[in-house]
Amino acid sequence: MIEKLKAIHGHFLDLQEKLSDPNIVSDMKQFMKINKEYKSLQQINDAYLEYNNVLENISSAEEMSKDEDEEMRDMAKVELQTLNQKRGELEEEIKIMLIPKDPEDSKNVVFEIRSGAGGDEASIFAGDLYRMYSKYFESQKWKVEVLNINEGSVGGYNKISLEVYGSDVFGRLKFESGAHRVQRVPQTESQGRVHTSAATVAVMPKWEEEDIDIKKDDLRTDTFRASGAGGQHVNKTESGVRFTHLPTGIVSESTDSRSQHKNREIALQRLYTKIQESQREKNYAEQKEKRKSLVGSGDRSDKVRTYNYPQNRVTDHRINLTLYSLDKIIDGDIAGIIEALQVAENAEKMKATEAS
Repeated sequence: MIEKLKAIHGHFLDLQEKLSDPNIVSDMKQFMKINKEYKSLQQINDAYLEYNNVLENISSAEEMSKDEDEEMRDMAKVELQTLNQKRGELEEEIKIMLIPKDPEDSKNVVFEIRSGAGGDEASIFAGDLYRMYSKYFESQKWKVEVLNINEGSVGGYNKISLEVYGSDVFGRLKFESGAHRVQRVPQTESQGRVHTSAATVAVMPKWEEEDIDIKKDDLRTDTFRASGAGGQHVNKTESGVRFTHLPTGIVSESTDSRSQHKNREIALQRLYTKIQESQREKNYAEQKEKRKSLVGSGDRSDKVRTYNYPQNRVTDHRINLTLYSLDKIIDGDIAGIIEALQVAENAEKMKATEAS
């Protein structure tokens, strides 16, 4: 472990030096990329420095414990007890920090909510989820850009698409993909009966242009007129974009934006995500199954969470977590659930690392 930490510390110092290089400072794109990696290593570098300091103090205390003076030896024993406890705590923290992170975790995301089974009530619930996530995004100081809104006939949304920008956005939101189920008396129910409705969430990492390595010759591009809600514009402009990846037959499209340029970007993002997932399934089937056991495949058919209003209860089915604080959660307090999912995923990764 100490060798890994030394290597990380050396790389951290190298990045620090690069950030003061005039050639890099003048290239904003490169500077931001290096600065992002530098910041991502800050926590573990600080932990290494603290851990190294504790080891040096333990060495000094061990020498003191051999002193001829009995009082000095007693002081050293007390000091060693405290330092060894601190070393153990730091080692556990560092082990978690050293768990390999998914490269996608630092990505911004395309975030989509759709109403599912349940008619008007499902649209209302999709609106509730949008407000819940909006408050969470605000608490994280993330920037949000609304791409497309299709409102429900009695409130809420049939579909809403967003882009979310910030620090480790995909790493925190990836657990939200799947089917979210609500159990409550709908506003449209006159008999007071509890109904079950659903909405689906899809979270896709937003790839940078340099990340996407797809040959132009392998793509067929089609443009078309978008259909559905949106007024006269959608009937007059070919703003919809569809990509077909010829080697795999994978297709993606977007009509989320009124801008064809933006739809090209979104469709390409979706295509790359689909290709990445296809490759992952082919090459890393075993690892994918381990990951799927926790976060799910991201497919909308995966039921991830139930919101039960009569009992003020929220249950996350992947880790059997039940909380009786739905009122706070639906008001945006979902950090605890996300942290619990991250801890569970880290525990699985640690087991896999130890097994290998």
